[in-house]
Amino acid sequence: MELSHGYGPRLHVLDEPALLSILARLGSPATSTAEVPHLVRAAYARLLHAVLDARFPTQQVEVPTRMAATEPRAIYKGRALCRRTRLVICAVVRAGILPAQTCYELACEMLPPENVRIDFLNLSRETDEQGRVVGVRMDGSKIGGDVDDAVVVIPDPMGATGGTVCRAVDVYRGFSLRPPRAIVAIHLMCTPEATQRVLETSPGTEIWCGRFDRGLSDDDVLRTPPGTYPQKERGLNEVQYVVPGAGGLGELLTNSWV
Repeated sequence: MELSHGYGPRLHVLDEPALLSILARLGSPATSTAEVPHLVRAAYARLLHAVLDARFPTQQVEVPTRMAATEPRAIYKGRALCRRTRLVICAVVRAGILPAQTCYELACEMLPPENVRIDFLNLSRETDEQGRVVGVRMDGSKIGGDVDDAVVVIPDPMGATGGTVCRAVDVYRGFSLRPPRAIVAIHLMCTPEATQRVLETSPGTEIWCGRFDRGLSDDDVLRTPPGTYPQKERGLNEVQYVVPGAGGLGELLTNSWV
């Protein structure tokens, strides 16, 4: 269940009422900061499963079940996620820490833990005197190795400007000898501005999101599918926060309003 749009095959917007209900609660002012982490985890569980189903390689397996103790034919024979392929999860400080940890824990339930890794990038917005985002600064990183032939996921909750994803992709490509099998940015909400930037400046990177936010577009644009008039779509206010958005996920997840 994906939303129809005109941005091409590298953008995937899940069109699922259950997930959209979670995101609606997440952005509501009636939702307390204590509830936010649970909602973020629930949303990312659904998004990660969708990404792995679509982009992670599979293999044929034969796994005896507990019924094999009394019935020798009790063997599951079918597809499963490939146990030889590595999964690298990029945690972007600070809003991306909980989503990345959620993805890491879920992945270790499905894949050999030795083939699942979580890295940390300390990326910060650079703003001008008016509070507008003008760039992304990396203050430090903890990266556990290359991403050669691995599936790389970047669970950054708010796809606002696209700068964080592009910077993270550049970091990984800068020291890997071979390209990764896939690079996927996973957002709860994504704007037209972020979509256009990632698709244009980060070749091969895919975007998967739970909601496409273009709330500052004109009414006539909102009546058309996303991507019909891409240059007229807007989802960022004057200080690059997402509209309708959720009101600052980094702040909500930490209850630290800086």
